[in-house]
Amino acid sequence: MTINRRDLLGYGAAAIGAATLGLPRAAKAADELTIAYNVNLPSWDPTTGPSAVNPTIQGLYQSVFDQIIGQKPDLSFTPGLLTEWGWNDDRTKVTMTVREGVKWHDGSPFTPEDVVWSLTRAGDDKTGNPIQFVWKNVNNFKIDGNKITGDVVQFDPVYFKWMSFLTGYILPKAYYEKVGAEGFEKAPIGTGPYMVDKFERNAFLRLKANPHYWGTKPAFENVTIKFVTDAASRVAEIESGSSQVTLEIPYEEYDRLIAKDGLAGSIKNVSDIGMIFFNDIEAMLDKNVRQAAVMAVDKELLVKRLLRGYGQPIATLETPEYTAFDPSIKVEHNPEKAKELLAASGYSTKKPVKFTIQTTKGFKPKDYEMIQAIVGMWRKVGIEAKIEVYEIAKHYELRAADKLAPAAFYNWGNSIGDPTTSTGFAMYGPSPHSVWDSKDLIDMINPLWGEKDEAKRIAGWKAVDKYIAEQAYVLPLIQYVQPIVHSKKVNVVQHVSGALLPALMTPAA
Repeated sequence: MTINRRDLLGYGAAAIGAATLGLPRAAKAADELTIAYNVNLPSWDPTTGPSAVNPTIQGLYQSVFDQIIGQKPDLSFTPGLLTEWGWNDDRTKVTMTVREGVKWHDGSPFTPEDVVWSLTRAGDDKTGNPIQFVWKNVNNFKIDGNKITGDVVQFDPVYFKWMSFLTGYILPKAYYEKVGAEGFEKAPIGTGPYMVDKFERNAFLRLKANPHYWGTKPAFENVTIKFVTDAASRVAEIESGSSQVTLEIPYEEYDRLIAKDGLAGSIKNVSDIGMIFFNDIEAMLDKNVRQAAVMAVDKELLVKRLLRGYGQPIATLETPEYTAFDPSIKVEHNPEKAKELLAASGYSTKKPVKFTIQTTKGFKPKDYEMIQAIVGMWRKVGIEAKIEVYEIAKHYELRAADKLAPAAFYNWGNSIGDPTTSTGFAMYGPSPHSVWDSKDLIDMINPLWGEKDEAKRIAGWKAVDKYIAEQAYVLPLIQYVQPIVHSKKVNVVQHVSGALLPALMTPAA
């Protein structure tokens, strides 16, 4: 493609990049949509490796693969590849009914064998599913027509909920066994509303509507998703018209952009929270340091000043929408008390405790700036933290290896709202998603995994949350409000999980 000087002057920087990649500068046809996305897609297997537990890329996965049980934008469950599911009376067996008439993207039939193969594979610790400890709880599946039964090894109250969450996808048994993992990465197929047309790693993904789709046909025939990890560049994409939809931009830019002709926005609370992991190493082994680090942070000020009021301060890893939310658990903002605690351990503003804090930059609105502000608050009480920036993929790598810094910022997604998937996995030492390994907490959590009495289970998790707050084992910050800016020519339905789903978008009348 040749670009002359006159053409060049008419392009924005984002559009130049799109042109050199062979992408459209802006979608012109009514059936074309272009989205500026905030992360790259590292892998096409939604069930293995660190990518599988990245909430932010689930919208990409859900465009190509159906989840086992569907989830509406308000997070309520709905039939998906399973039309019915449940337990027998004594919770020793599961029963599932598989949807009939579904086809894979290559036109081959979707079968109960695909379901059994996928669930068995997910429960095998050799395949690398990060949620293997959930899927292993049911095995010995048997097929009778479109009915599946399985034996419960250990009762897990959230087994079916996970079928709408991370790694809850079915892969094509025959196709995967034919092409292998490497072949699947090159040419993935699913049963979802869109098929992969072209994929350039770290650049873009082009999707086309699945003509065999069992559900509602997508309104846009062609969707181009550009991977634009820099927030300022995403603003340029939407402002120039190079993209019609973008997300996770600074809130001041959201307010500015939606006031412009031709642009609109959608902004609401989502199930994501911002938090700072504490790793049980170095200074964080000192309870006084942890408590001081928590007490020194003015979350209300962060929301008001940095996030323009968009966000909800939280005291635990539960939001008001989560099942185990307990509004009685409070953590005070008290810088003077923080100084006293640090002094008891021999620290002061003249002799500060020192450690590293890791953070993303531009992944979430004002993530880096929020950590800068927190570091400033810490400095005033006697904590000197050095900021280290990493990509979100690096966070997963370090967390899985238990090599995070003493403090590390992260956003935690929990679209099923269960405490096992927020407090549980984030704070249970043996979990690959946790870096806090104290025995006291492990012993408190252990009995809750298989608790059959729901009221007792939730009360137990509330007690765990209260204990964590008292011990300052983690620093919960805010519940996020997700900003989406879009052309007025596109209708966007926002999903409370935070997943940006092109299949829910339609051309405006």
